[in-house]
Amino acid sequence: MSEMKNMKRPRRKLVRPQPSKSVAPTREWLDGFVEYSSGECHLAENTVAAYRRDLTRFLVWLDGRDIRRLSIQDLADYPGWLNRRKLAPASVARAIVSLKVFFRYLQLEGVLVDNLAELLGSQKLWERVPKVLSPEQIDRLLESPTRRDTCWRRDRAMLELLYATGCRASELSSLKMPDVHLSESFCVCRGKGDKERIVMLGPRAIRAVEIYFEHERATLAARSRTPSPWVLLSYRGRRMRRERIWELMKRYAARIGAPEDVSPHTLRHSFATHVLAGGADLRQVQEMLGHASIATTQIYTHVDMSRLKAIHRQFHPRA
Repeated sequence: MSEMKNMKRPRRKLVRPQPSKSVAPTREWLDGFVEYSSGECHLAENTVAAYRRDLTRFLVWLDGRDIRRLSIQDLADYPGWLNRRKLAPASVARAIVSLKVFFRYLQLEGVLVDNLAELLGSQKLWERVPKVLSPEQIDRLLESPTRRDTCWRRDRAMLELLYATGCRASELSSLKMPDVHLSESFCVCRGKGDKERIVMLGPRAIRAVEIYFEHERATLAARSRTPSPWVLLSYRGRRMRRERIWELMKRYAARIGAPEDVSPHTLRHSFATHVLAGGADLRQVQEMLGHASIATTQIYTHVDMSRLKAIHRQFHPRA
């Protein structure tokens, strides 16, 4: 969420609500911030949605208090309140960043003189080893959609694409027909910051997508009143939301007896781990995942110890 570090005063003056004597109009300020983030700063849809979620939670904590009269002692209680709500450390850290950006916006608008949120320390995150599925579990998962499922061909294509490309659920949801090049075995993926990258497709993924295109997609598309450019369509022929991808992933994971916390991101972790275990260079994995920093990709080196042990035995003179 570093896009707004260098925020400038909006070119178009937003209408600021007149402060009420009883309750500060924080909700209106939040709506103005969201409008500014999207319309003036042109931030990605997912980034704006994350800001809104985080700051809506902040309003719950605020409980009607005047944001202009908060002290640093008041704000210091906010991270603890988030932790008591059982939020993951990464979610708490992001919520604090959202608050800092919101306060910076209020400074630009003349609502606040000082940005006390900047005095909040950043949450230190534990480096967690990502959960991955074994190749055997992956095989069972990819074959779990069957004819008894309403859109089983689409769901197989969805799972195959997640594992073949390492894409995020939001990236797969945004995939359009012109982005897919089955004859050349690749597709164009748009990640964070709308950055494009090329991701390769294996034979199994290509075949699953071909079957879906041939037998199911046209039927789904016909249920929509307007043409839909998206690869994955809902039952009503609209774009399949990333939330729906998560729901289906949970359903099929439960069907094979996988852990409850398995998600589309688990297939992304599994993709990276299995490619790295197969001998891929860390830089190559970084490029395939669309990571801005290789430090993000390095966590996968902690997962596959068997490969590291094999390399050690092969090359170390005293192994």
